[in-house]
Amino acid sequence: MTKKKLSYAKAINEAFKYILNKNKESYIIGQGLWSPWYVGSTMNNLEKEFGKNRVIDTPVSEAALTGMALGSSIHGMKPIVIHPRMDFAILAMDQILNQSNNWKLMFGGNSKVNISIRAIINRGGSQGAQHSQDLHSIFSHFPNLKVFMPYSPSDAYNMLISSIYLNEPVIYIDDRWLYDEIGEVELLIDNKFKNKFEPKIIKKGEDITIISCGYSTKISKSVSNDLKKKGISAELIDLRQINSLNYNKIYKSVEKTKRYAVIDGSWSFCGLSDSIIASVEKKINFQTKSKPISFNIFDSSAPTSEYLEDYYYLDHIKISKSILKFFYK
Repeated sequence: MTKKKLSYAKAINEAFKYILNKNKESYIIGQGLWSPWYVGSTMNNLEKEFGKNRVIDTPVSEAALTGMALGSSIHGMKPIVIHPRMDFAILAMDQILNQSNNWKLMFGGNSKVNISIRAIINRGGSQGAQHSQDLHSIFSHFPNLKVFMPYSPSDAYNMLISSIYLNEPVIYIDDRWLYDEIGEVELLIDNKFKNKFEPKIIKKGEDITIISCGYSTKISKSVSNDLKKKGISAELIDLRQINSLNYNKIYKSVEKTKRYAVIDGSWSFCGLSDSIIASVEKKINFQTKSKPISFNIFDSSAPTSEYLEDYYYLDHIKISKSILKFFYK
């Protein structure tokens, strides 16, 4: 393996290069794949290096392109579908949730679907409600889908590569607000890829456990730094794979700190944060020092106004103040 410091976006680009080089059955299909305006720098020059028959820019029909990829996967291909904005993956929900999700079971395991669906969270910039939604909780509700939500460049690289080798449908969710994050990535030279991504303790602490995933993990790191200035040591858990989710590290961490909070950049009701809190509360058999708390966006659609966006999305300073007030009155 070769270690390199890469941006989150470059790590995704390198993962695509690995996939297309190592797997003749793999191709990428979606809208705007030849345009950095749609997919950032994550796919720069891939169509030039591998050809437009393997990096396929399609007309605007999410249902059609996802259905085409699904059909090809049933016949042995390993496609990666890209929805440059997660919001419009909704138009392919039958193909994703009713077909891909259930195909293996419908045929007793004799016909498999090996499809990766990359859904990009693309908020901010006054894009308005139809282009600003983080819908990971919807996909996590379905038991047969694996849902990857990487925070680090290393996970962005490894999860994308792993997704095409699992012989099952995978939702891979990346966030444009993370594209400039820099981290060390071990570039693969063979097929010894990872296939398990359990929650990871990215910072040890003693006083409170903070649980998050994706861009919310970046916020949790800032919150941890804020709390440290007040003499509070936070343990940070990055969930990484939110379906299926292994809770063991979460339980052990909460048992140690006796306080916990969940930061999730989507809505609370029927969402990931409430699900985590419910699961932890049902499992633990010890007394915590306080009730848990979650931090989410407001129960409303995203605004278009830049001023309102600053108020609408999660802010580490506001979260830190709330934690101090809630847990340490």
